[in-house]
Amino acid sequence: MRGGRTPGIGLGLLALCFVLALSPAGEPVQSVEGGAEVEVPVVALTFDDGPRADTTGWLLDQLALREVPATFFLVGGRIPGNEDLIRQMAAQGCQVGIHTYDHVDVTGLNQTEFDLQIGKTRALLVEILGEGSYWLRPPYGFVSEGVRAWSDSPVVLWSLDPEDWKDHDAQDLVDTVVEQARDGDVILMHDIYQNSVQAAVRIVDALEEKGFCFVTVEQLMARQGVAPEAGAVFPVRP
Repeated sequence: MRGGRTPGIGLGLLALCFVLALSPAGEPVQSVEGGAEVEVPVVALTFDDGPRADTTGWLLDQLALREVPATFFLVGGRIPGNEDLIRQMAAQGCQVGIHTYDHVDVTGLNQTEFDLQIGKTRALLVEILGEGSYWLRPPYGFVSEGVRAWSDSPVVLWSLDPEDWKDHDAQDLVDTVVEQARDGDVILMHDIYQNSVQAAVRIVDALEEKGFCFVTVEQLMARQGVAPEAGAVFPVRP
């Protein structure tokens, strides 16, 4: 336990979240309240558009204090000069993915252009972290049959979007997410805005107080028994 652990978050929840992240898919993890077993709600906190040295760095430090993983979808053009932040993400148990090289609408690209946007970013990540599975989140959440066919990874969207790019009031963002969050949500935020990273940390604290656990997108899919197939969209939108 790190000394900066948020007051009020018990060892029991921390241990339970750790077990949940590591336990096999399909095995429910439960807590005991008043002698009754209850399912533990689980969410994945995700960030787009980074890395940015000051905001992403501060956010990672705060997540480390809370021992909470997140998933970061990185813009390739912002990676050079921020390699240490990406190593820190991996060292903290965060999942690292791709958000194209230039933050472009991939549905307007041909396959050669698409492969360049994804391939350049993946090559940078491989150079920093080594070979791995770097999943795609397409900018704006735009998906086409071509994107699915060419992605060579799951295509990750979201289920809860507080629109932090538009609302710059951190407390409004906290209130929106805490009120709307449900078990299995993938929460979309952006780590390039100061208000967003400040709100994200407060969201973690508030949801943990409500008994939520945080996992990566990959862990969330495993918990739900969803195979990480290339071209499969997760979560599926109604």
